[in-house]
Amino acid sequence: MTAHQDFKPVRKAVFPVAGLGTRFLPVTKVLPKEMLPINDRPLIQHVVEEARQAGIEEFIFVTGRHKEMLEEHFDYQPELMETLKQRNKEDELQKVRDSQMPEGRFFLTRQAKPLGLGHAVWCARQLVGNEPFAVLLPDELIQNEVGCLAQMVEVYNQRGGNIVAVEEVSKEETQNYGIVDTADDTKQAIVSVKGLVEKPKPENAPSNLSIIGRYILQPEVFESLSAFETGAGGEIQLTDSMAKLIGDQPFHAMKFKGFRHDAGRRAGFIKANMAYGLADPKIGRMVRNEILKLADQIRENEKLRGVA
Repeated sequence: MTAHQDFKPVRKAVFPVAGLGTRFLPVTKVLPKEMLPINDRPLIQHVVEEARQAGIEEFIFVTGRHKEMLEEHFDYQPELMETLKQRNKEDELQKVRDSQMPEGRFFLTRQAKPLGLGHAVWCARQLVGNEPFAVLLPDELIQNEVGCLAQMVEVYNQRGGNIVAVEEVSKEETQNYGIVDTADDTKQAIVSVKGLVEKPKPENAPSNLSIIGRYILQPEVFESLSAFETGAGGEIQLTDSMAKLIGDQPFHAMKFKGFRHDAGRRAGFIKANMAYGLADPKIGRMVRNEILKLADQIRENEKLRGVA
């Protein structure tokens, strides 16, 4: 993909990975939530691969305490590779190679206190510098042949400015998300953004377009984040700082192609594992058969309990 001559290319991506993963306790006492497996690879690797597909060259992790395993996962593993080579396990060896980060392209910075997503992004400001950048939340998996961020980069190359990925939710669910305010027809694939509201009450929601965990932002967002203003939940909200860019820079919301899995919640995590397992060419048929068996068991149990 070739960027428009007037727009700086999106080369850097920020991954906020400092969270405690309390929804998954006790497993996250020692294992970072981002290392929980979805099919054959950890959550974070799925998202990193999406960024690579979109042309991202530099990967910035905003980490916290006890996240060393994330760094180790993407590091060079000579002993493991040599063992696999000796055993002629070429498929496994290639998987290990694919999980490595290129030297000089992987950066880490720390978020010492959990002050919100906006604060986590602010912690990456020195590594991002004065250029546009992407933000990807590892909890959100978008299953599609062409990744969500690659779709966004294509839109960015045409329109520039700031872009958020959105999907339609029910009116009742708007209180759980950042919501886009637009004067455009919300059925369009790309709409201009005239406002952003973080977790509005359903009766106050300006639309049903919810922001999911993919962003392309201009560096001016750091100016607003540096004020450390708190918003919903008493945290420094990224949505609030993005809203201040509206009017000064182009700002669009894009409906992505693909299936979203909220892997930050236990039920969504299990659903994502089933979906990625079904899509795996090696085990997909076996996973399907196991799901069908389980469905039969559920129906049988419901009959025994007299559930209609």
